[in-house]
Amino acid sequence: MNSKYAPIFQPFTLSNGITLKNRIVMAPMTNFSSNQDGTVSDAEVKYYARRSAGVGMVITACTYVTANGKGFHGEFGGDRDELIPSLKRLASAIKEKGSKAILQIFHGGRQVPPELVNGDVVSASSIPAEGEGKPVPRELSEQEVEAIIRDFGETTRRAIESGFDGVEIHGANGYLIQQFFSPHSNRREDRWGGSLDKRLNFPLAVVDEVKSVAAKYANDSFITGYRFSPEEPETPGITMADTLYLIDALSEKDLDYLHVSLNDFWSTPRRGIEDTRSRIEIIQERVGSHIPVIGVGSIRTADEALKALETGIPLLALGREIIMDPDWVQKISEGKENEIITKIDKTKQNELVVPDPLWQAIIHTPGWFPGV
Repeated sequence: MNSKYAPIFQPFTLSNGITLKNRIVMAPMTNFSSNQDGTVSDAEVKYYARRSAGVGMVITACTYVTANGKGFHGEFGGDRDELIPSLKRLASAIKEKGSKAILQIFHGGRQVPPELVNGDVVSASSIPAEGEGKPVPRELSEQEVEAIIRDFGETTRRAIESGFDGVEIHGANGYLIQQFFSPHSNRREDRWGGSLDKRLNFPLAVVDEVKSVAAKYANDSFITGYRFSPEEPETPGITMADTLYLIDALSEKDLDYLHVSLNDFWSTPRRGIEDTRSRIEIIQERVGSHIPVIGVGSIRTADEALKALETGIPLLALGREIIMDPDWVQKISEGKENEIITKIDKTKQNELVVPDPLWQAIIHTPGWFPGV
């Protein structure tokens, strides 16, 4: 290995004592490839196993905590005990390759396809997402809000029983947790909405429930992370100032990491604060002394990863890059960083071990992956 890349391979120990073997994480990416009954498919197991040997930690695609939170066709479930054997297959496949296995848990809220939930699309308020033809969601009652919070806890219990090393609470990408935090989607006037502090109540309640369940059913080494999107394009919408307020609160919750959801690691704030640095650098400065931050976004080469780590961010998540080249980490460790593949090869589906639904999405979505 070229010695200049040694920082990529330095082990990293989380606050709970768990050590990751290196600084690279497989980012959560929806693959549309689960069985119709919500179980993990054979193709998915192979897909994850193929990518689990090099990275220090694998964060799975999101799994829904309630049936009406299913956000995608071909998404695996975590909403009932009958799915524990399915989840166990996935956790085992990842861990057998030497990586920590993290189950991402979520509820899709107003973003779910109506046909997947019998038309009962729900959210914090009856405000549709922007865009033509978006369904108007039904506002959740207080009792339903409390039930969904408990569902996040129950899915955490199933993750523990399935052998996962941790869970990641998916508070990003416009799904239900973010919908409660956002002034665009949350127009409530009860304890779950209104002021910024009240819009924080649902995300923080989910964190508290997950942490409580983990303390009850797992040992101290169980990992709990939280993913968030730092800004929204809508007006009103989440600003960078709002996000700094959110992460201040999250940093007091004894989480093991925060995971920023971005397409570009170096993207800068849109509004809310006056700062020309990247969002991730601002976030790292704000909470990095309290809680590790995972950075992400179009990091394709070893040199790009090294530059990102030099900002002080301790962990980097790779999504599309690990799909295009499952041996990304190993190539750097073997001194073959110049052989890293940075464009999708449309002739290599079988070699890359990509399930057909995901492959079809990749090759029919121009601009999503380099080379398409």
